[in-house]
Amino acid sequence: MTPIAPHITAFLQQRLPIERRASPNTCESYAYAFRLLFEYASDCLKIPPSQLHLEHIDASLILNFLSHLETTRGNGAGSRNIRLAAIRSFMHYMEFRVPSALEQIQRILAIPTKKTDTHLVRHLTAQEMQSILDAPDPTVRHGIRDRAMLHLCFAGGLRVSELIGLRLNARNEPMTRSGFEYILHKHVHTAEKRCASLSAKRVSPHVLRHTCAMTILQATKDIRKVSLWLGHSNMQTTEIYTRADPTVKLEALESVIAPKLRSGRFKATDKLIASLKAATIMQSRKTSQ
Repeated sequence: MTPIAPHITAFLQQRLPIERRASPNTCESYAYAFRLLFEYASDCLKIPPSQLHLEHIDASLILNFLSHLETTRGNGAGSRNIRLAAIRSFMHYMEFRVPSALEQIQRILAIPTKKTDTHLVRHLTAQEMQSILDAPDPTVRHGIRDRAMLHLCFAGGLRVSELIGLRLNARNEPMTRSGFEYILHKHVHTAEKRCASLSAKRVSPHVLRHTCAMTILQATKDIRKVSLWLGHSNMQTTEIYTRADPTVKLEALESVIAPKLRSGRFKATDKLIASLKAATIMQSRKTSQ
């Protein structure tokens, strides 16, 4: 039996951040995925998570865990695939550390991802974004702070994890994720009085990042500049914004020169001649029979 605790520790503390140079967000996401998995395995096997072994984490348990995410926790297919990606990465890592478990690992790696629907990114119009930025009161200290955070999140295209690392509160301490979400929702509610369309939208911190990307795309018409501004390592990640902007499609249609078609005039066939055609005669015979 192979205790899993030392291997998962090495994977999260050495393999991901040092060898793979994964971002802190990726490391945090993977750690959360394994926390969910080990808590589920502990409940199923009736043993503490610290006493779990690699042999306990087989393909059937992984499949039941993925089903648990969707049915019990209400996660979508996208969240399910993210958890499965973390498990797969760890199992690839374990192929070389525990060769004796290769057959078990291969069964887990064979678990397919679930197909997901492609949704257009949610973003705000210029008027909606301006209404949110105008919502804080600039005559008080907290209003100035809130407006600075909202503008920085939008203009910089920051992830909320990057924004809350700044020390912007009165005690010179980092703000929490939930703290910034509260500030955003408070000012969105205020902005709804000036811009009624905001009441029909669910505005999250990441929507401000999407809005920044769409603003840059509409201003520059260059997806490479959007990718550079957001810090994407893969251009395919940035392509979602081209599908969300209808002006890109309209400009493409306008730039296409349609081929010329030969003009002509349609002339209807004489009814008598049409009735004497072979297909028409055969059809009338079948009807009479």
